[in-house]
Amino acid sequence: QVQLVESGGGLVQPGGSLTLSCAASVRTFSSYAMGWFRQAPGKEREFVAAINWSGSIANYADSVKGRFTISRDNAENTGFLQMNSLKPEDTAVYYCYVDLPIYSGGRHWGQGTQVTVSS
Repeated sequence: QVQLVESGGGLVQPGGSLTLSCAASVRTFSSYAMGWFRQAPGKEREFVAAINWSGSIANYADSVKGRFTISRDNAENTGFLQMNSLKPEDTAVYYCYVDLPIYSGGRHWGQGTQVTVSS
């Protein structure tokens, strides 16, 4: 089965930047849409950003629009989430996903990586 390994999380001060990576073990990574959700303590998981198979279309939650940028490097089977102007409200566990065909398992999630924005 596909494995997604996230990295790049950590502690950052408000206004700082952080870039998350999501490395996929699946072959033909470029065939699939991927994206990011996050879950803050005591809250439900919420959508953050998504990108289509080629990287030509990206969607963002209103809360991160203009601050976050989703991208992908299909040659390296890796997705990215560049996070700028971070706010304490961005503190959460961030999860990446890849949308495989249903017959291949459907949406597959990474293990999550902690992002903490605090002074």
